[in-house]
Amino acid sequence: MLAAERHRRIIEKLGDSGAVKVSELSELFSVTEKTVREDLEKLEEKGLLKRTHGGAVLEHEGEDSLLPLQYPNAKHQQEKTAIAALAMSCIEPNDIIALDAGSSTLELAKLLPNMPLTVLTNDLLIIRELTAKDAIRLVVPGGYRHNNLLIGGESQEWISRLNVHKLFLSTTGIHPEYGLTIFTEELAKLKRLYMDNAKQTYVIADHSKFDKGALITYAALDDIHCIITDSGIPPEVAAKYEALGLTIMKADAAAGGRRTKGKV
Repeated sequence: MLAAERHRRIIEKLGDSGAVKVSELSELFSVTEKTVREDLEKLEEKGLLKRTHGGAVLEHEGEDSLLPLQYPNAKHQQEKTAIAALAMSCIEPNDIIALDAGSSTLELAKLLPNMPLTVLTNDLLIIRELTAKDAIRLVVPGGYRHNNLLIGGESQEWISRLNVHKLFLSTTGIHPEYGLTIFTEELAKLKRLYMDNAKQTYVIADHSKFDKGALITYAALDDIHCIITDSGIPPEVAAKYEALGLTIMKADAAAGGRRTKGKV
C-alpha cells in the first residue's frame, strides 16, 4: 500500500473514532510499527493530527475538520458568512463565475441576489440554492454523484473551452510549502480545470485553513489572485503570506463582512 493511501486511511479512521493506535495500524496495513510512526509524524507536520504515546488523536484546536466535504461544515459559520459577504463585493452583473464545492462557497451562493450572472458549479447544494434564482444562468458539468458533488466523467473536459471571469475556490489547506491542498484526486483535477480557465482566482477560506496541508497539492500559492478570509487570522500569519506576494482580504465577522485593513 502506498504511503498516500495509508495517510488517507489514517485520517478516515481518525474521523470515525477520534484516535488510532500504532499497533492496530501496523496490523491493518501490514507494515512495521516504525513505518506507521513515520506516517503519523508526517501527518502531524501537516497539522492533521497530534501524536500520543502509542498512537494519535485528532488535533483539537477548534478548527474545521480537514476531511473531504460530505455535509456543509457548520464550524466558523459566522466567519464564513462574513467572508461570503466580502466576496460578493468582487462580483458584478453579467459576470461569468465558477463556484467551487465547499461550505464557504455555499454561503456565497446563498447571498447571491437574483441578478444576471452565469454560474458554473459542481456542488449539488449550490445548484439547489441557485435553481430558484431565474435571472442566474446555471451551468453544471457532467459526472457522477459523490456525496454532495458531481465529479469525474470525460464530459468535464468541455470546461476548458469556457471563459470564466472569476473563480471562487475552496480548499482544505493553505500552506507556504505545500500550497493549496485537498484529499481527493478527482476534486483536484476539477479545481485545476476551473483555475486554468479563470481570469481571476479567489480562494475563500476561514482562518483555520492557514498553515495546514492535506495529501494532494493542486495549486501553488502564486497561481491565485487573492485570498478572502476573516479577521480571525493572526496578524503574523497574514503578514507571512503577504510577504509571499499574496493579496489577502479580511472580513470582519462582527461587522457582517465589512472589510478590515489588509494588503490590496
